[in-house]
Amino acid sequence: MAVRYERDRHHWGLLAALALGVVLAVLAMVVGAFGVLHPVATVDGVAEGELLRGGELHDRVVTFTPRNPSAVREMEVLVDGQPVSARRGEGTVSVLLRGLSHGEHEVTARLPGLLFGASVARKFTVDERAPVLAVDRPSRPDEHGRVTLRGTAREADQLLVHGARVALPADGSFSVTLDRPPGTVEVTAVDQAGHVTVERVRTATHPGMRAVHLTAHAWTAPGLREPVLDLLRAKRIDTVQLDIKDESGLVGYATEVATAKRIGAVRGGYDARAALRQLHELGARVVGRLVAFRDPILGAAAWRAGHHEQLVQRADGGPWTGGYGPYAFTNPAHPEVRRYNIELAAEAAGLGFDDILFDYVRRPDGPLKGMRFPGATGDPTGHVTSFVAEAAGAIRAKGGAIGVSVFGIAARHPEQVAQDIPAMAKHVDYVAPMVYPSHWGRGEYGVGHPEAEPYEIVKRSVADFRSVLEGSAASVIPWLQDFSLKVKYGPGEVRAQISGAKDAGAGSFLLWNAGCRYQAEGLG
Repeated sequence: MAVRYERDRHHWGLLAALALGVVLAVLAMVVGAFGVLHPVATVDGVAEGELLRGGELHDRVVTFTPRNPSAVREMEVLVDGQPVSARRGEGTVSVLLRGLSHGEHEVTARLPGLLFGASVARKFTVDERAPVLAVDRPSRPDEHGRVTLRGTAREADQLLVHGARVALPADGSFSVTLDRPPGTVEVTAVDQAGHVTVERVRTATHPGMRAVHLTAHAWTAPGLREPVLDLLRAKRIDTVQLDIKDESGLVGYATEVATAKRIGAVRGGYDARAALRQLHELGARVVGRLVAFRDPILGAAAWRAGHHEQLVQRADGGPWTGGYGPYAFTNPAHPEVRRYNIELAAEAAGLGFDDILFDYVRRPDGPLKGMRFPGATGDPTGHVTSFVAEAAGAIRAKGGAIGVSVFGIAARHPEQVAQDIPAMAKHVDYVAPMVYPSHWGRGEYGVGHPEAEPYEIVKRSVADFRSVLEGSAASVIPWLQDFSLKVKYGPGEVRAQISGAKDAGAGSFLLWNAGCRYQAEGLG
């Protein structure tokens, strides 16, 4: 029995030794594997937890350098668990990161077939999105002039309101009260990757106006200018609308804008600084009317120079007329056309015009299928709106307010003239619909004879615009008429329109007479 016991003990000893050898061999194998990649192996090109902007991935190379150069032949590289092609050099394996979506990712190098899959990895995050910023309509100023801004800044790390940093809770919501802020406040959201989203918010509502229209010629003619100044002195009006560029394409004063000089758009006119000084001394607000896309002077000059793409064209490629005359309408999608009008607007605001009011900021009326807008992407409506947005930034940078004159039908039928009222209103201080009673067809807004019922048609059409702009910071300031077409318009008809607008919630107005002669009695 003793001999057998010794034999068994020897047998089990051999087995134990063999098992221990296997374990030691396996451990040596594992340790050897990790010795190739980790912790001795180096990883260059991306750090653990690094945040990468999407644009940085175009040239981001990650390089793995194992301790044992021979391991290069067997090494696999995976991105998010999927094998990718890699470049193998002397003792290195590298991969170019590209086409990765927004979010977390992992790049891994491993030696397949080894126990436990020895590997080294780096986790990183790709950020290719700017923060999503939404600012609610500002509160009206309280009795102390304070305004509260509320909104949300999603995926933002920092928020600046009027230059001051604002704390952001986890849900991104914010509320900040500003003490007597300027008319426009800049709200900026920044994420960890440095992406920036900016929104400029109007915090001051337009003060309103009781205005009459004056052409450049009328200002230089004492017989037309002085009666308007008398209306100011008598407090019947508080604002004068003075033309900057009119329907003919003429600029009303000696502008310094190079394009206007080159195309011959400056021919005499008034002294802008002197006119503004005189009107401001009388306590008046001065609105500069700038006819945008109806511009036969620019159109003719562009066509003669071979720049046909600057004009709205017929389907056959000729200049569109539509009853407005040759070269009448310039192309709202063309950069040079836009730039010219914005340069004039910015110059006028810098001179001291309180408001810049764009007119003919639209496509020509008529069937769209008969028109071509070279370079336009889709319907011209988007180009008109983007022009207004671009112009607003240039005007406000000079301290001016901005308005847009729009067709009366645009509240219900914006497609007919490419005037998207809610979209444009996001960028302006007021919308000025031309709700002249003489321009409505019978039965519009349920009014049987609009021209003979000025109170009703104005009240209903203005109410419609106010409904369309519900929730917008933009005011509605209608154009009313002090002229006669089929129905004789005296002081009573002017007063009726003003009352209709007021009863619809619009206490302001702009009064139009092409001859610039106004009936004082109609103004109260």
